[in-house]
Amino acid sequence: MTGSSTYCLIDHPLDEALTLLSDYTSRVEILSDGLHSLFYHEEVCYSYDLKYSVHAPCGDINPASVNERMRRASIEALSDLSLIADRIGADRLVVHPGHLVESGMRDAAEAALDRSLVDLAAVQEERVVRFALENMGSWDPYLFKTPDFAGRITGLGLGITLDLGHAHLNGLAEAFLETDGIIHLHLHDNCGVFDSHDAIGNGTIPYPDLMQTFPDDATAVIETQRMDQFIQSLHYLDGLS
Repeated sequence: MTGSSTYCLIDHPLDEALTLLSDYTSRVEILSDGLHSLFYHEEVCYSYDLKYSVHAPCGDINPASVNERMRRASIEALSDLSLIADRIGADRLVVHPGHLVESGMRDAAEAALDRSLVDLAAVQEERVVRFALENMGSWDPYLFKTPDFAGRITGLGLGITLDLGHAHLNGLAEAFLETDGIIHLHLHDNCGVFDSHDAIGNGTIPYPDLMQTFPDDATAVIETQRMDQFIQSLHYLDGLS
């Protein structure tokens, strides 16, 4: 079943978000940030009969940091979060690959990310949850924007979260769907220019065609900005099935 990210209710307490979403889906991805941080609100999860995935914090964690202390701190935080993910029964832990802090440091940042991937692969061997690195949008400081990076992830036994909106911004949705190792999907829409996280059907992503090539065993959540956009997206996808 297609689920929802708590991103659409990030300004609500986690218990309220899970209550609202559980009326529409049995799968929820918890964006572990702010009011939904699992470092502070793990106990909320045990009150719901939901299947979880977890999205690691977006701002404070940077696996591509060229500052080795910051990179190691990011891995430690992800390791701790993966323990929580295991306790709540989550099957996916989505991780952003990191970003450049200074221009001209891309090679160093990619080397740092490679070290982090090795570290995450070692952590994953001791966990049930699967790490799933997410492809990023068109903003220049991002890493992992093209499918040719995927082999560096899957070669270590890590999974990929295909964010279809991000892939569309780079004109690579079809190419990404030909990539091996996709275990999770982020579904939303945009018009190919801004990462608007709009309702599916409101943008220019050709969902009717692309859905035919979704990996059969990949889990999926809708990741829109608002709750009404999530509901609209559900209705749209139901109409295609």
